[in-house]
Amino acid sequence: MARKNLIGISDSSAAPLDAERPPVERPIAGLTPGHRTNALVGGITRSLTNITQRVERAEELERQLAQGYAIVELDPELIDASFVVDRLGVTPEAQAALVEQIRDHGQQVPILVRPHPEAENRYQVAYGHRRLAALREIGGKVKAVIRALSDEQLVISQGQENNARTDLSFIERALFATRLEDRGFSRETIMSAIGVDKAALSKMITVVRRLPVEIIEAIGAAPAFGRRRWMELADRLEHGGRRAKALSHIRQSAFTEMDSDRRFEKLFTLLTETRARAGVEAWLAPDRTRPVRIRESDTETTLAFSKKAAPGFAEFVRQRLDALYLEYQQETGD
Repeated sequence: MARKNLIGISDSSAAPLDAERPPVERPIAGLTPGHRTNALVGGITRSLTNITQRVERAEELERQLAQGYAIVELDPELIDASFVVDRLGVTPEAQAALVEQIRDHGQQVPILVRPHPEAENRYQVAYGHRRLAALREIGGKVKAVIRALSDEQLVISQGQENNARTDLSFIERALFATRLEDRGFSRETIMSAIGVDKAALSKMITVVRRLPVEIIEAIGAAPAFGRRRWMELADRLEHGGRRAKALSHIRQSAFTEMDSDRRFEKLFTLLTETRARAGVEAWLAPDRTRPVRIRESDTETTLAFSKKAAPGFAEFVRQRLDALYLEYQQETGD
């Protein structure tokens, strides 16, 4: 089997990124990536270079762990997840493939854990959640390196290991960054964990702040979509009653049965169609003027009175609202 399969490199395409990542050091594993060129290269060359760099970093990480630290075998039931989630789920097919790979070839790369800060004789994962889940399914011990890590060291190591092996999608990285900020970590620590500069980090967190977390988690990783499309989705959610409409839609079984990219596309299309239906109509008065514009959305109708076409008409209507409402109630029986 190819080397990349033994170390868990995915064959899927990396998610679109919105900024070139600066070189970051890996203080936990002792890995310092080489200098990246800033020269413009073709898309195919850049993709191949990124894949090669990820493979090389993963191999170096494996070498560092195997040679530099003692590897022990632990009972998977004594290991808890990290205190911050960095993935929006893994497809059953991908996890089944990892289980089969470990079943056939054994666990090639140890996971990294620390002594649990709040539970005696237990451990907490820095990285290797998928391998841990696979070993729980297969049965037996899990190979691990135990390090005494602070919270900051754990999240930096967790984020950088994901960057080294296979990129999380844009929204997974953005949500991970936002969760770290919500837990009080500095922007400098978060930048080191996910490998972005200050401007890119700010944009990532802005996207998550504009979206209901329930919608993000319902859509999932959506690896085909980057910052621009998620920002457009946020724009569409902020008009009229579309947020309530979206929340209702994501709870339908037909939606949850789709894959993640399809869920994003479906919701985006739904909100785009809703936006197209919300139009503006100019009311044509009996004298052929248009003194009122009527704007319709999913939740309200707005009347805008033209002071130029009919000065004083707005005040005339305002003074008669009580009578108009009573007439409405009589007509509708309310």
